[in-house]
Amino acid sequence: MQRQVFAFSGVIEPQPGERGNRPLLEHVLALGAARRTSGGPVRLCYVPTAVGDDPAAVSAYQRVFGGRDDVVLSVLRLFPQPSVPDVRGHLLTQDVVLVEGGSVVNLIAVWRAHGLPTVLRECWEAGVVLAGPSAGSLCWHVGGPTDSWSDRLDPFTEGLALLPFSNGVHDDLTAQPRRDTYRRLVAAGALPAGYATEDGVGLHYRGTELAEAVAVRPGARAYRVDPDDHGGWTERAITPRAI
Repeated sequence: MQRQVFAFSGVIEPQPGERGNRPLLEHVLALGAARRTSGGPVRLCYVPTAVGDDPAAVSAYQRVFGGRDDVVLSVLRLFPQPSVPDVRGHLLTQDVVLVEGGSVVNLIAVWRAHGLPTVLRECWEAGVVLAGPSAGSLCWHVGGPTDSWSDRLDPFTEGLALLPFSNGVHDDLTAQPRRDTYRRLVAAGALPAGYATEDGVGLHYRGTELAEAVAVRPGARAYRVDPDDHGGWTERAITPRAI
């Protein structure tokens, strides 16, 4: 089966008339539908660990996807205990595992306590589409800058590393110096080379190679960022396909 990850930066501050994250979520569903050989609804498992299984987040996804004929939505909660009796068995039956944004540090810590890294790697190898915004994007990579520990952006390098790259999310966020911090950390060797996404941009990986970037926000970009030979960095802009 084809191994796939769709990692994206959600639109934190939608502008009037913008569609927000919905097209990115529909793109995830389309990837899940494409892997089904027998047709039928997409089996989507929403994993809100990074927001502490916030009931409001769960309710939002249930409102959006719970009544659709083309989606079978399930939710994997880990607080106070797993919400399904067989986590491995449940995840391996899904077409898409969609991981919520939030604290990537807490996300990985809780996942490790429940053995999720091994299970999710198995899902990836089996062709389940792994997806998510923000922390749900960082987690599939080696890591990236995070404010999970404090308001300061620090390097996180304990991701699942299914993808051998770093990841900078919300690269154009004006409230934090994410763009500069990510490139500085790559230049210093604190993070490996990788990809940054501005809000509304998603990265679709097939295997461990970037297949394409897509965007819901006009003009938004992705970037490949590498260290140079002089303690600095280089970047290559990637123009996404509009969705």
